[in-house]
Amino acid sequence: MRCAHCGERETRVVDSRDLDDSATIRRRRECSACATRFTTYERVEAARLVIVKRDGGRQEFDREKLASGLRKALTRRPVAEDAAEKAADEIETELRSQGTTEVDSSRVGALAMAKLRELDQIAYIRFASVYQSFDDLEALKREVDSLYAERGDDSVEADHRPTVGKAGKSGKAGRAGKTGR
Repeated sequence: MRCAHCGERETRVVDSRDLDDSATIRRRRECSACATRFTTYERVEAARLVIVKRDGGRQEFDREKLASGLRKALTRRPVAEDAAEKAADEIETELRSQGTTEVDSSRVGALAMAKLRELDQIAYIRFASVYQSFDDLEALKREVDSLYAERGDDSVEADHRPTVGKAGKSGKAGRAGKTGR
């Protein structure tokens, strides 16, 4: 290891410690020429992970792109601030644990949807509406109905569930907050 100050090749390790994650070793080194001390970190280099797109194209896995998509879906939802980051970490760990260097984009999407479904159903629907490219409102309704069924909301009939774009009992849509008094 070269000295960070003078470039000398001869350095010695003064102290070595595992960091909390046990995947990183912190080493304090001292240069034998100038006596400068500096710190180095040793980590295992993660294998390259390639995502195979629907069109057959290949792209290196971008954890930040995944986290960004999860953050967008979770925007203004009642979940922990770091929920998207944790979910992205868990998805990356799952992908890397499969022991392959190539993963279909559909697998990444399925894992993201599963994590969002656990975290927040509205965020899940937001993500699914983009990822699954629903053809029409009926396809979106089927997905929402599957969430109701999963929750066991059989007591709520489909006709009495809240719907988008329908006026309330008064027949006046968009009048929330006005009492008319």
